[in-house]
Amino acid sequence: MWRRTQHAPPVEYARLTAAEFERAVGDPDWAYERVRELTEQEWDEELPWDRARRLETDKMWHALDFLLRRVGFPVDVVFGEEEIPGAEDWSYGPPRCLTPDQVRTAAAAFAATPPARLTEGVTPADLAAADIYPTVVWERGEPLDEVTAHYEALVPYFRAAARDGDGVLLWIS
Repeated sequence: MWRRTQHAPPVEYARLTAAEFERAVGDPDWAYERVRELTEQEWDEELPWDRARRLETDKMWHALDFLLRRVGFPVDVVFGEEEIPGAEDWSYGPPRCLTPDQVRTAAAAFAATPPARLTEGVTPADLAAADIYPTVVWERGEPLDEVTAHYEALVPYFRAAARDGDGVLLWIS
């Protein structure tokens, strides 16, 4: 599991078809190469989130995790539900995954959780007090808009993955 450092890297996501997902779970080296291909394919494109195969949360992953846990989100969309067996570290540990069933559960929960509910009753001071990275942002009292923006990207991303029967790989880079 990630341990807090001075610089927290983003969580990255890769949507894989059901067949690719099965292969990735059984062959982590192939998964790594497939993710590199997807990254190269989308590097210069600004695809809508419902068409993108790759997504990342920038530095807002810790706040997303905190807020999602607070509302009782049923799937761990920040750290993944399970590690890919036999996978080497991709940066800050091995990749983790969400099965197509878990993706469908997450998509339904996203649909039922508007961004306002995610941040309802939470202030930047609450995030600072909970030591949520990037603490300096919350200590300055900056609004939760950036967290909400990343949440709003996850919603169509997971909706499309669920619609297409995809699994999702995720890792801290």
